[in-house]
Amino acid sequence: MPTVSFVTVDVFTSERFAGNQLAVIPDARGLSDRQMQAIATEFGYSEVTFVLPPDDPANTARVRIFTPTTEVPFAGHPNVGTAYVLGRQSEIFGKLPGDRLRFEEKAGLVEVALLDRDGVVTGARIVAPQQLLVGPAIDAAAIAACASLPVASVSDRRHPPVRISVGLPFAVAEVRDVETLSTARPNVSAFHEANGRYPLAEDSFSLFLYARKQHQPWRIRARMFAPLDNVIEDPATGSASAALGAYLVSLHPEDDAEIELTIEQGVEMGRRSLIAVTVSKQGGTVGKVSVSGECVTAMHGSIEL
Repeated sequence: MPTVSFVTVDVFTSERFAGNQLAVIPDARGLSDRQMQAIATEFGYSEVTFVLPPDDPANTARVRIFTPTTEVPFAGHPNVGTAYVLGRQSEIFGKLPGDRLRFEEKAGLVEVALLDRDGVVTGARIVAPQQLLVGPAIDAAAIAACASLPVASVSDRRHPPVRISVGLPFAVAEVRDVETLSTARPNVSAFHEANGRYPLAEDSFSLFLYARKQHQPWRIRARMFAPLDNVIEDPATGSASAALGAYLVSLHPEDDAEIELTIEQGVEMGRRSLIAVTVSKQGGTVGKVSVSGECVTAMHGSIEL
């Protein structure tokens, strides 16, 4: 019976069985779209990546990303984890990995720099493939209903709830404080209603909630819910973190800045993750947005087809 090999890694953590789980198929040649989706559904992780030879030989690989229900154009932790897995291989489709990789994805080209310690790859830094896109604004009552919170818990001190993206769109809202954030619970019926009001071509409605401490404005606690993708809660969401970092820096009063944020996620799930986001801003416009984190290998195995 034919088989395909896989590796699972925990992303945005240096501790095994923390962070966000990811399954990587390092050589997905021969797999059909239907098989890829079936494998992603079988794992049940927030995403699974399938690595193929690049269309342009100047790039490292073509990477396809599947949730349990659909293919998505870009995601953060899948890129970081896939880079970690490929960077630790002796070769990638006959080429040496090097310390910089380039992934072809539906959202565009993703630039990757490998992180290492004493010559051993420990993680990766990726650059978001698209510029910040903002809008539309989203009704606070819809956000509150999705998170099973009172409407007064949703804060508009810095911005109203809004959809933002640097490659994959999310509804983003600030809540009053970390204690309020910890009480949030996804309401699937409300997510279906929000999905009807704020439809997306790329994916279904998902919600990234966050809280900031006044004395540490660039250290953020976050939670992400995507029950319509069969992801009740995600322990680490690099694409949403990148979009949030870009958006908050765009609102920052300085026209020129390079700001580093740390986003802590997955605490309520017992899978604490730390996501580093760096945002450059020049002349009032946000430019490069990068996301980085460490990884640790969890499992190796094979799938019978």
